[in-house]
Amino acid sequence: MSSPEPRETVEATVRRVPRYGVLMAIGVVLGIIAAGILTMVGSYEPSATLDVVYPPGQVFGFTLLWTAPIGLALGGVVAMVLERIARRHDRVVRVDHETIIPED
Repeated sequence: MSSPEPRETVEATVRRVPRYGVLMAIGVVLGIIAAGILTMVGSYEPSATLDVVYPPGQVFGFTLLWTAPIGLALGGVVAMVLERIARRHDRVVRVDHETIIPED
């Protein structure tokens, strides 16, 4: 079936890296929660310039426009900091590298 070539021992660096997407998604979720909290504690008095009362759904949407990107950015910053911390714990290991060429 296949014949292994001679083995070669090489060095490889092993390190744990945080998942950027997961941490950024957590930041967005926290931004959504923050928008909900800010909507609940906000006052719904008429605007001084337009004499308009904005409904809670609209306030939530406008607040979400600020809190979601801020949460996304903070999640990315946390991931970068965790990667810097994880870089200190890099390990160099020796592994066997084997090339297999299939026979036709």
